[in-house]
Amino acid sequence: MRFLSIYKSRETGEMPSQQEMADMGRLIEKFMKTGELVSTEGCLPSALGARVRLDGSAVTVTDGPFTESKEVVGGFAILEAKSKAHAIELVKEFLAVAGDGECELRQIFEGPGPS
Repeated sequence: MRFLSIYKSRETGEMPSQQEMADMGRLIEKFMKTGELVSTEGCLPSALGARVRLDGSAVTVTDGPFTESKEVVGGFAILEAKSKAHAIELVKEFLAVAGDGECELRQIFEGPGPS
C-alpha cells in the first residue's frame, strides 16, 4: 500500500541546522534502504509560492507568503507500508526527527494494472 504523507508546520523562515539536516538524511537513507520511502521532497518558503482557486468560472491567484495560515506544507513523502498502522508508525518516526508539526496521511489509490 502506498501513502502520501503531507508535512505541515509553522513557517519560521529559518533553515534547519546542520545537525537537523544530518538526522533527517539518516532517516531518509534508512527508509529508502528498507523500501518504505518511495519519494520525498521539502518545500521552499511559501513566499515563493501561490494559491490558485477556481470558484465557478472565477479563477483567483494569491501569491505567498500565506500569513493567514497557522501551518503551511513543508514537504511530502510517498511511503510504501504494509498497512495504515505501519504508515502511522513511519510518520511518528519522521515527526520525532522533524519536530513540531503534523502529517496528513492519505492512502493512494492504486487501480487495476494495465490489461
